[in-house]
Amino acid sequence: MMAFFSGAQRFLRQSSIVVASHFTSTRFTSTLTSPKLFISGLSRLTTDEKLTEAFSPFGQLLQAKVITDRASGRSKGFGFVTYATIEDAEKARAGMNAKFIDGWVIFVDPAKPREPRPPQQPESQPSGAGFTVNKTIGWCG
Repeated sequence: MMAFFSGAQRFLRQSSIVVASHFTSTRFTSTLTSPKLFISGLSRLTTDEKLTEAFSPFGQLLQAKVITDRASGRSKGFGFVTYATIEDAEKARAGMNAKFIDGWVIFVDPAKPREPRPPQQPESQPSGAGFTVNKTIGWCG
């Protein structure tokens, strides 16, 4: 019985190494198709200037932008950085992924193209009696 468990442990150890090395090689051999990177996990205190300071050592940085809420002006916790070349973006991705900015761990991934938004619905038209249609569901108040 003991031989079975030691054999099973050896098999699991070897297979986990193969699995880990497979994912590791896949992670590091992927190449970017755009010099724009998506940065997630940003602190609410991170500014465009702090993002620029953190990412500028990796190459010619064209833009660093923290995305903010229109109403409050506060950071939404993510942003984008754009480099002059894909090679610079690759260096930044490798050098900054899972690093700390303002005490928070950030994650650096390739930016995806922006998906088109559905067209805005027109405001409800007033009815003949001068009332507008309320499209909320449930009770208000």
